[in-house]
Amino acid sequence: MTDCIISKKNEIDLQLECEQHILYELQEAFSFDVEGASFSPAYRKKYWDGKIRLCSVASSTLPVGLVYRLCKWLDKHNYTWEFKDNKYYGVPYETDERVFQEGVELFMTKIAGVPPREYQIETVFHALKEYRKTIVSPTGSGKSLMIYAISRYLKSIGKRVLIIVPTKSLVEQMYKDFIEYGWSEENMHKIYQGHSLDTKAPVTISTFQSIYGLQKTWYRQFDGIIGDECHNFKAKVLQGIMKKCPDAKWRYGFTGTLDGKNVNQLILESHFGPVFKTTTSSDLMEKGYLAKLQVEIHVIKHFPVAFDTYNDEIEYLGQDYARNKYICNLANSLEGNVLVLFARVEKHGIPMTEMMKNLTTRPVHLIYGDTDVKDRESIRTLAEDNNNLVIFGSYGTMSTGVNIKNLHHVVFASPSKSRVRVLQSIGRGLRKANQKNRCMLYDVADDFRKNGGRNNFTLNHLAERIKYYVEEDFEYTLEEVSINSIVQLT
Repeated sequence: MTDCIISKKNEIDLQLECEQHILYELQEAFSFDVEGASFSPAYRKKYWDGKIRLCSVASSTLPVGLVYRLCKWLDKHNYTWEFKDNKYYGVPYETDERVFQEGVELFMTKIAGVPPREYQIETVFHALKEYRKTIVSPTGSGKSLMIYAISRYLKSIGKRVLIIVPTKSLVEQMYKDFIEYGWSEENMHKIYQGHSLDTKAPVTISTFQSIYGLQKTWYRQFDGIIGDECHNFKAKVLQGIMKKCPDAKWRYGFTGTLDGKNVNQLILESHFGPVFKTTTSSDLMEKGYLAKLQVEIHVIKHFPVAFDTYNDEIEYLGQDYARNKYICNLANSLEGNVLVLFARVEKHGIPMTEMMKNLTTRPVHLIYGDTDVKDRESIRTLAEDNNNLVIFGSYGTMSTGVNIKNLHHVVFASPSKSRVRVLQSIGRGLRKANQKNRCMLYDVADDFRKNGGRNNFTLNHLAERIKYYVEEDFEYTLEEVSINSIVQLT
């Protein structure tokens, strides 16, 4: 007798037929502690134990995207299993027999007009062959071309696709990319503020904010769903959208990087399927597809200060006149277009921008959440046509929202330990442009230790960033700058 019979309830959940004790074991195996759960009111009031459980004992279900992990777990624990066909949704794992790698190569060449790269062909092939994938594709790898190829293929077999992106800028960027690849406007429909929710186009590109409140009936028109910057899909709003698409058979999530946390990766896999890594930034640099990156870490040695909290330290750094002047002088000394990234708008980004305008005759621009889409596009166009701009941008908008190829230097003005934010932000400068083959990253860090004592909060963040540089094979140097020398210059 088979221990576990696995079928599809729909395109969201697997239906498991097994003994109750196996379900409880699966619930434990597919449950994880949530980071920061102890700060949740529900946890403090003991309504919630701080865990995410992906397997439901009550409904005997597990997300379809985890079928690979489920079968491996059953094999490891010596449980027998078999797939059961659902006449409407099919078996839990199947492949599209119409898809061949040679055909994908010919198809991509035809629709884009240029020969696709080898890893792009392989990625699109595996995605279409297996219906689901969480695709890790670093900045500059041609992610939009792969999304375009998948969308064109689904249109060619009579299917309709919903592409979800995090910002209005990315709606416009994806739309323009598709047109540049050779597709006509009638094949696409944009949804964000001011655009109609009524769509009949083969491909609909929308921000998640514009559609998350819609009913299931609206989502049922789509056969496939693609989540761009899918690392954001661990948010409940985006998970809710995915659960409103029970009939979407083709599911793909694209991201430049994962955050390295197992629980978040499993949530993404539950929606989109197993992780598929296209290539790496270092390999793209080696082959000449991306600009070479050199990292300079500038550690400012401050007068010793002991901060009670991380927020206290960040507040101090944002208001440190000498530090901000150092960053502005650094940016002004660099030839070419410079992007200075910051975390807090009112208390850091805007004051630095004003300081920079008083310091230089170069054009200075500011991009943050409230910057209009048209203004962002105007700044992007200026940067593509000029080599003397200084752009101050918030991490939130620049790490994923604005695609500027002609960036020569990136400055980290605010500390971060988020792997996704750091690597996505680095990616802003890695795209190649005319006469640009190299990008410099200036990582400004801060040391408040007294006689080499315990690390301050943001110095620990620097240690995390250095780990990322090592893992990605980025070359880096480190130099210490005395706050005394900076004060004297100001």
